[in-house]
Amino acid sequence: MKKATSTTRTGAKSANVASVDDYLASQPKEMRVALEQLRAAIRSVVPDAEEVISYQIPTFKQQGSLVAYAAFAKHCSFFVMSPPLMEKFARELAPYEIAKATIRFAPDRPLPAALVKKLVKARIKENEARKTK
Repeated sequence: MKKATSTTRTGAKSANVASVDDYLASQPKEMRVALEQLRAAIRSVVPDAEEVISYQIPTFKQQGSLVAYAAFAKHCSFFVMSPPLMEKFARELAPYEIAKATIRFAPDRPLPAALVKKLVKARIKENEARKTK
């Protein structure tokens, strides 16, 4: 049976998938390669984090939602899920198109692994602090 597909607001097609691996496999090669690099950088920091599909995109969970990522028609997004962190890292994020808690990047210009790791570590600290309150 063929999986149903949906179109995102940006026009990218993504399959309604049950797993992160299925999500990645459903993406065009250029997008998939960029997202796999992003996933590897995230996993290097949180190897035991739970990976789920949440809101139809790959999401890492560790003491709550941590970070997520997705492919769109003309860009990839890394969802940091923290406006305060976006402000804290504003200088390092200056080369990228950013929104409230999202970094957009071209698949042929993936985010540097070092930057991704810094952001993930900072998100871990935020989640840990929230859990201790």
